[in-house]
Amino acid sequence: MSSAPVSVSALLKSRIRTVRDWPKPGVNFRDATTLFHDPEAFRATIDAFAEDCAKQEIDIIAAVDARGFILGGALAYKLGKPFALVRKKGKLPYKTVSEDYHLEYGTAAVEIHADACKAGDRVLIVDDLIATGGTLLAATKLFRVLHGEVIGVAAVIDLPELGGSKRLRDVGLKVHALCEYSETE
Repeated sequence: MSSAPVSVSALLKSRIRTVRDWPKPGVNFRDATTLFHDPEAFRATIDAFAEDCAKQEIDIIAAVDARGFILGGALAYKLGKPFALVRKKGKLPYKTVSEDYHLEYGTAAVEIHADACKAGDRVLIVDDLIATGGTLLAATKLFRVLHGEVIGVAAVIDLPELGGSKRLRDVGLKVHALCEYSETE
């Protein structure tokens, strides 16, 4: 007798670590790095993203510094697509375009290489988590400056109470999150 398959969301939530009061009191940090240490969960994550991507026409996978790189790199490899980096300001060696944005607990800037995409390229942006949506919105603006078409964002975790996924949908982006958490979980 075999057990019923566990949903991807349930599997991932059983493997994601929550660190209470980090990086400051009152914040419940959802630590997706535990997925990278678990081959079953990591494989399920990439396979779930790839299944969703098969329903879309995508030219480039882009990912946000730093945990997004792990996810986006694996997804780009699986799909045989080019991979573009969205890095913290000052980390890329070539000509860049930059965008400032607000985090849930501060401000920052991200940038991409000026040749990260061509006009008309369909871009999917990957990150580990959607909180306020600021990082993904900034990344979207960067690709749009280069006349790329950001078709959506993919994340392992959505924190809908913080409003990020709504902000992303409000600017016309498809949002795919594999699981979500409330602040009380």
